[in-house]
Amino acid sequence: MSRMSKLLIGGTMAFAVVSSTMMSNAWARTNHALLVAVSDYPNLEKRFWLTGPKNDAVLVRDFLLTNSFTPFKQDNIITLADGVEGAGAPTLQGIRDAVNRIEADLEPGDFVYLHFSGHGSQAPARNPDTELDGLDELFLPADVGPWNDTVGNVENALVDDEIGTLIDGLRKKGVTVWAVFDSCHSGTVTRGAPSGEGEDREVSRKLSTDALSIPDDRIVEAAQATTRGTGSTKPETSALAEGTSGTAEGKFVAFYAAQTNETTPEMRLPAGKKGRKPHGLFTYTLFETLAQSPGITYRQLGQEILRRYSTTYRVQPTPLFEGDLDGGVFGQEGTDAVRQWQVTQGGAELTIPAGEIHGLSVGDEMLLMASATDGDDAAVGRLSVTGTTSLSATVEVTGDDFIDIPEFANARQIAKTLDFALTVARPDMTDLSDDKKAIVEAAINAVIAEEDSGLRLELVNPGEPADLRLAAPSLAGLESLAGKPVQLPGGVEHIWLLPSSGAITVDGPTKSFSIALRDPSASVGPMRSAEDLAPILSDILARIARTNNLLKLGDVTAPGDLDLAVKLKTRKGKGRPFSDLDPAAVAALVPGDEIHFEAQNASTNPLDLNVLYIGSDYSITFMWNGRIKPAETLKKGLLRINDKSFGRERLLLITTQATPQSPVADLSWLTQPALERTRATRGNDSGFNALLRQSGFGTTTRGAAPLGDEEEGGTGHIAQIEIQTMPAN
Repeated sequence: MSRMSKLLIGGTMAFAVVSSTMMSNAWARTNHALLVAVSDYPNLEKRFWLTGPKNDAVLVRDFLLTNSFTPFKQDNIITLADGVEGAGAPTLQGIRDAVNRIEADLEPGDFVYLHFSGHGSQAPARNPDTELDGLDELFLPADVGPWNDTVGNVENALVDDEIGTLIDGLRKKGVTVWAVFDSCHSGTVTRGAPSGEGEDREVSRKLSTDALSIPDDRIVEAAQATTRGTGSTKPETSALAEGTSGTAEGKFVAFYAAQTNETTPEMRLPAGKKGRKPHGLFTYTLFETLAQSPGITYRQLGQEILRRYSTTYRVQPTPLFEGDLDGGVFGQEGTDAVRQWQVTQGGAELTIPAGEIHGLSVGDEMLLMASATDGDDAAVGRLSVTGTTSLSATVEVTGDDFIDIPEFANARQIAKTLDFALTVARPDMTDLSDDKKAIVEAAINAVIAEEDSGLRLELVNPGEPADLRLAAPSLAGLESLAGKPVQLPGGVEHIWLLPSSGAITVDGPTKSFSIALRDPSASVGPMRSAEDLAPILSDILARIARTNNLLKLGDVTAPGDLDLAVKLKTRKGKGRPFSDLDPAAVAALVPGDEIHFEAQNASTNPLDLNVLYIGSDYSITFMWNGRIKPAETLKKGLLRINDKSFGRERLLLITTQATPQSPVADLSWLTQPALERTRATRGNDSGFNALLRQSGFGTTTRGAAPLGDEEEGGTGHIAQIEIQTMPAN
């Protein structure tokens, strides 16, 4: 089994060095890049302008120039971005000319990276037969204009079909093309509650059809003209490169920030860091993952992006990854390596070419190594990080002893630690009366004062970066999923628990979680006391923290060489055919659908596998555990989706190395019941095992039920699989 396969199944990314053979192959080709970033739209109202794309362009350009595993030369990077020194104008013709220039310079075997940051939108399709929803997806250059009804298009928009044709032209030269689109195309089904004031708020990279002056009747007409007698109900997922033919020589990979019915945000990143700048969430997460996990495949990169989104309670947008995903990113493949960077001394200051997107923070400790190949015990000193930018850091020697920095010294990152604290933003209680404010504040303070709960809670002010937001919005102006004014029984007031974005859904099966301040069974009645609210709030926060801590564990490398290959398959019921479940995609499953797995132990040690299911209702369900002997392969019917909950759910496969004569590792103690959508009542380890204990600081099945042992036979690392459960109709 290959190292790359091991990394995918393990779900934990190893770090890579490039072998001499791979490096010579990399230098034998030429790497090209086109970075398009549009922040300003002179032909549109200024309220539609963005701030993050220009920062995306600088981040991506600097990463390509400085990364150690895939070299890009400055002369082979074309940057079209407003507000970036030396960059060209990101107009439609500018984009066309840049692609043509790259195409003219290509030789077979070269590599082309394309990155688009800016607004996206949709318009009636020029060729409705090619679009399932009757709409073309658009990327909007800086000179985009309004809808021209005479010719039936948005002036100067870059249409998906043209993007596909441009990419095909590159691939016909026998090169590999990787295209990334950090834009979006349509609206979500939820309405946003304020996530705070100032520059930390999220901004959508989506322009409505109204902003482009597209008549409503043309949109309706386009929708009615779709599927032309085919009866197709297949959802459309591919966003901007649909015009690629698939017949060109070169390979093609496309990453999309959002599917066609979603928006994607930009915000100041990294969250909570001093000096943070607006970036596209997708762009920043992508390059943060690459910086920390070089040598992985495109599929592994997509899987890790989905996992990182999940640790911030984000269920939308859903990034999409298509194409030749099993190749190494930028055409590279790597092996395990320590995370270290060469130290540069400039006067009294020491710097390293790694920063915030590499996972470094001020105060982090590092080892000072005289040789990159030495073991940790040969360290000649210790360093502390004193300052960071996105791609660099300053460090200083710690301790009282003077150390002469060796030539070619390296700063090596010490084993990564996890922060199990839950950061919660206090609610903006502007809309609450003084007596209600006093009760809510007293309840929050009572939760903070708890000493024995095990919950690691950090409270911040409204609007500050946080994992979770408490909100007490006025429901006036909020809309339901159907776009109608909200009508809650008896005008019941709630404290809402929202993701970092502040997005709120006030009705339907995926309604945001809340705590009723009054008895919901009565239209009138006294407010609950702080003594009643505090245990409810504490219990909810503890359940949310436990599930999120488990998801965070996917970012830690378990000790040992755990080489377990796991293949997941789905089917529509007993006797039906199986289809593969792609870990880099979010599978849409309905009640009755089943998930099965096949696990093969390719190591020389017995391995224990535990399978947990994390529901959209914050339930944790223990599904199965067992020991897999060396060279053994097990097939197991795992679970069947039911109708108890719908939304974004996760399957965790946790692998640990077994010790001789020990019982099978049993993580069933991590189970917890589901969280009600509206709450009105109370309701000696070390290493990796210690992390599991800390994450749970602690068996009702909700969204899925385990299949019986009679199904298909068969009696660390954490692999996380995302699924979307929904009603069958």
